Amino acid sequence: MTEITLEFVARQLDRVLDQIGTMRDEITVLTGITMRLDGAVEGLTVEMRGLYRLHSRLENRIRKLEEQNPQTGRGRAMTG
Repeated sequence: MTEITLEFVARQLDRVLDQIGTMRDEITVLTGITMRLDGAVEGLTVEMRGLYRLHSRLENRIRKLEEQNPQTGRGRAMTG
């Protein structure tokens, strides 16, 4: 059997500490990715709300134009 020396324990401890450092770096990267994705989802929500308001405003403008000129309304028959 191999004798366990302080040198062997020190090498193993260095290896473990190196692995812990690597894991810490990986956690930092994964946290950054999560925060970026969370921000992207929040940004997408704001964008969708803005698009909804823009669409509603455009729909109101079209409705007013149709009321001013009934011939261009939705019920008008298409001519070719």
